[in-house]
Amino acid sequence: MTPHGKRAVVTGASSGLGLEFARLLAADGYHVALVARSVDALETLAGELREKFGITADVIGQDLGAHDAAARIVAAVPECDVLINNAGFASNGAFATVDAQRVDEEVAVDVVSLTQLTRAYLPGMLARGSGRILNVASTASFLPGPFMAVYYAAKAYVRSFSEALWEETRGSGVSVTCLCPGATATGFVKRARMEKSMLMNLPLADAASVASAGYRGMMHGKRMVIPGIMNRIVAWSPTLAPRRLVLWISRKLVE
Repeated sequence: MTPHGKRAVVTGASSGLGLEFARLLAADGYHVALVARSVDALETLAGELREKFGITADVIGQDLGAHDAAARIVAAVPECDVLINNAGFASNGAFATVDAQRVDEEVAVDVVSLTQLTRAYLPGMLARGSGRILNVASTASFLPGPFMAVYYAAKAYVRSFSEALWEETRGSGVSVTCLCPGATATGFVKRARMEKSMLMNLPLADAASVASAGYRGMMHGKRMVIPGIMNRIVAWSPTLAPRRLVLWISRKLVE
């Protein structure tokens, strides 16, 4: 169990990986602040965690795409010991035809809010000499993504950003870990409108096992976690294959 009073913030906590991260944190005795748009789902989860683990679970109904999303979260929870930036979504389709507002929201959720929350909470962690940040990227971060160009680029940003901060914080008592899962059974697929893509014909990882791998890696201060041997192959194969071939395969998987 963690010392009394330790607090964690989890974005995208209403389902999928975020929900599993919240359960893992609560099981370790962390008081949790659950962030997502779906307040009803958050309330259900918060009740489960309070009853089962005896911790405090606060619900923050917030769209991470709003321009002041990070500021509102920090106003509700001024400091935390663990930050899990899990919220994110994708758009499937040719970039020129994807709704422009959806593109803006995707960048805001996947990049801007993650960056702002990290900037808000990291200084306090460094001042205390302890803290953990987990940023959820994807194996997509290692690839170019035709027909999911913004998402793949956003996850490349998350990976690069996280690795840089891991090095900046090394030896400080604070660590920044990047989780790069492959295709996982969550609500992500439906929101991205990818049900008919070739990628969805491949075996999907279980959200609980992916979250557990990321959580363990974060608690051990690892720089990066890529769950599963096939995902590690996907992650590193672009460094060996011709770039034109990588682009073609990446396109066919999601088109």
